[in-house]
Amino acid sequence: MNKYWADFPILLAVAEIGSLTAAGQKLGVSQPTAGRRIRALEEYFGAPLLTKEGSRLIPTAFGETVLIRIRRMQDEADAIDRASAGADQDLAGPVRLSCTEGIGDLWLPYVMKAFRDEHPETQIEVLIDHRSVNLAQREADIALRWMGPGNQNSLIGRKVMTVGFGLYAAHSYIQRHGRPVTPEDLHEHEGVVISPANGTEFWPDELSKPSHKPSTTVYRSNSWHAQGQAVAAGHGIGVLAYFSWPPKMNPAPVERLLPEFGFSEDLWVVAHEDLRKTPRIRMVYDYVVNALLRDREYFEQGTNPKYAPDFAR
Repeated sequence: MNKYWADFPILLAVAEIGSLTAAGQKLGVSQPTAGRRIRALEEYFGAPLLTKEGSRLIPTAFGETVLIRIRRMQDEADAIDRASAGADQDLAGPVRLSCTEGIGDLWLPYVMKAFRDEHPETQIEVLIDHRSVNLAQREADIALRWMGPGNQNSLIGRKVMTVGFGLYAAHSYIQRHGRPVTPEDLHEHEGVVISPANGTEFWPDELSKPSHKPSTTVYRSNSWHAQGQAVAAGHGIGVLAYFSWPPKMNPAPVERLLPEFGFSEDLWVVAHEDLRKTPRIRMVYDYVVNALLRDREYFEQGTNPKYAPDFAR
């Protein structure tokens, strides 16, 4: 049986993702290899582990029984990995942070430059991703997350602040189409939509009525960079974070619309409780939290950045 242990992560990935190709890409193996190793497991057990349901592969009843035990093994392996990291008391070494666009590229590089000026022995790795990475499996050491810490077990999370968002349009768009002055006016305009995760459109709850939205979506993306540049290019009206186009930026290509309908989202800093015992991870965690608090006005209102310059894009 020992020779099949290396195949268990493949079975687990396929069961979670539902695709041999996507699971193989995640684990760095080809689709034929992933399929061959699943078949080897099924031959060993003498029973099918996966079955087709629509376009997805899902566990059979027996497969789910096997997966329950594989997940236990994975949890124990992850715990050993975290315990090893917790025993590492050295400030020298890597720390991996996960965050989304905007925070991760407009602001964090400046913060971590200030950090490394004080602690040059620590290497910083940044993952820009919309998904909630698995901190228990050490996909990252620290995560900056929106709205909540997530539902993974044994996480330490702190809600640091709320980040402000509003509706914006380019001066060029307003010159061509006019400026909306009421929510109902939005229906006569064209929209630029951001769907950062799970296909959910990011739009103010107070303007959720169809009559309070642009009648036509002319540009859609899952990227905050693409969203900001599409609005600045004059495609239409879209949601942007206040800090993405600070008021001091001169000349700013966009302007805020209907300012009474601004809204906010909570920003959390999260780590696994085991990794908080590692001095360099704890040091980076505390540094990022304090830097966010210092730049609270920047994130909540788009003013007075302490780290990122106004021209950062």
